[in-house]
Amino acid sequence: MTRRYAGLIAVDSVDMQVMPGGIHAVIGPNGAGKTTLFNLVSGLVPPSAGQIRFAGQDVTRLPANRRAALGLARTFQNIRVFAAMTVLENALTGLHARLASNLPSVVLRLPAFRAEERRAVARARAALDLVGLADKAGQRAQALSYGDQRRLEIARAIAPEPRLLLLDEPAAGMNPAETAALAVLVRRLSGLGTTVLLVEHDMGFVMDISDRVTVLNFGRRIFEGAPHDVRQEPAVIEAYLGHKVAARLAAGARAGMRGA
Repeated sequence: MTRRYAGLIAVDSVDMQVMPGGIHAVIGPNGAGKTTLFNLVSGLVPPSAGQIRFAGQDVTRLPANRRAALGLARTFQNIRVFAAMTVLENALTGLHARLASNLPSVVLRLPAFRAEERRAVARARAALDLVGLADKAGQRAQALSYGDQRRLEIARAIAPEPRLLLLDEPAAGMNPAETAALAVLVRRLSGLGTTVLLVEHDMGFVMDISDRVTVLNFGRRIFEGAPHDVRQEPAVIEAYLGHKVAARLAAGARAGMRGA
């Protein structure tokens, strides 16, 4: 995929394959093209060149809502909850692309609409239960802590049971306990069959949960591999991690192996 903005190439001929059921991370310095890559995959911006295939289908020209209907969902770097709505209502908004009732059925509250509404509420509650917010379903979203609002965004994204979930810096602003709980949640989603593609700057989080990591710099892919290989790759250390961070990650990995 390539995406140009006037004279700037934000994403430059990036090839990437995300395997079903895995956790695939995209890392790199600020301005590397990570969010633009997410916007390309999710359909918020079209590529200037290249092709995007999802579940065997060419979706390059499909708008975001059509991709959502096929099973693609995402969160955003900045929290985007509906503050005045309840937690349950926020989760329900994630199902809009999957609802089939027409306007007359909704206005007249016909049996088919009521049945669909019951199914939607059940799925939204299941998503809230999965992220640990079931007991706060009736609260206003604005009353939630920062970490809970992050989890609410994930609940909204997983309510329609997507095949591919894009998480844009999900651990941003979280404290260590919240980050650890998020790691457990992401692993659980992967274990349930949801493919996860994430952008994240917390390297401990990335190296702990990812099956594969793609590294971008100045819009280009400079390396891709398993976390163990990424933290030892000279080009990645030079462009992004730095020697101190790479050494700390290696030490953490060794400590984890001894603990296991």
